[in-house]
Amino acid sequence: MEPIRVGMVGVGGFGGYRRDRMRETGLFQCVACWDYNPAASAAAAAQDGFQVMDSYEALLARPDIEAIVISTGATSHAAYAISAAQAGKHFFVEKPLCCDYDELHALLDAGEKAGVVMGMGHSAPDGPVNELIRAYIAADKLGTITAIEMTTSHGGGWCESPWRFIKAKNPGGMLFQCGVHDLAWVEPMFGAVAEVASFMRYDVNPGTETSDATVTILRLRNGIVCTLNAYHVTAYHHYKFIYGTKGNLYIYEFPTEVYFQERSPQGKPEHRVRIEEQDFPVGKDHSTTNVRTWAEAIRGTGEPCPSIYDGASAVATIFAAEESTRTGRIVAVPDFRARVKA
Repeated sequence: MEPIRVGMVGVGGFGGYRRDRMRETGLFQCVACWDYNPAASAAAAAQDGFQVMDSYEALLARPDIEAIVISTGATSHAAYAISAAQAGKHFFVEKPLCCDYDELHALLDAGEKAGVVMGMGHSAPDGPVNELIRAYIAADKLGTITAIEMTTSHGGGWCESPWRFIKAKNPGGMLFQCGVHDLAWVEPMFGAVAEVASFMRYDVNPGTETSDATVTILRLRNGIVCTLNAYHVTAYHHYKFIYGTKGNLYIYEFPTEVYFQERSPQGKPEHRVRIEEQDFPVGKDHSTTNVRTWAEAIRGTGEPCPSIYDGASAVATIFAAEESTRTGRIVAVPDFRARVKA
């Protein structure tokens, strides 16, 4: 496959991680970049051969660039993506996709109108842990999936981070920053979210505008109920628990530990059994699936995975959660994936 000739905005920080993943695929030719930090641009030029541009506008103006990778903060994703589409460039944008519904509609409208291939920075659901879940479901070890619990927590709410403390730029606080990963996981694995009820607490850290703790109840379109807990002022802790009528899977993350617990017919406690990583089904390296499938789609093979509509659905659920907190009502989540069929 002919390499994709890319320009990149935001090459330091997480942009460095994204460059590593792009490099691993061998599918990209790094043409030019721009970053507000000259040191980051210089490092990217030395590592990947980018030519450093003076502005994002100058980057978009280059006729030898066919696609743009946007690895900046969430507050600028929509503006950069819209400009890329208007310049006729395919684009790949990190998560969370954008900060509000106006940005979301404008971004999707611009990409669809231009007919460009839109890539999304969420991880694809094809890693070993997800393959393990699918294997347990296929073997009927879980029975009927009844409920799912997800928790994402760290103490970043006490750190210096100006944009993350502005409510309009970081809706839901930790729900927006890290809970979005859980939403992007649960939907392709178990089904789209239909409606949410959410509760947010703002009074723990008086120095921020954003939510310190959020508890969100999700009802999927297939009836499965979920809770998503997102805490921004507590110790580091991440897990996903899957409850079925025949057994439960307990997935702890960073580091990964997975346990299975069979339901006792008498309702008595059963021991959890640890599943060793060497026993996981072989999964793909999901860290490169998103950029690889985007590149292949640009060349006319397949579709990006995850899609931009997967990213839209994840942030739409967060926007609905904020509305639920504000109004005290259960809020329906728009089906953004339906746009791809329109």
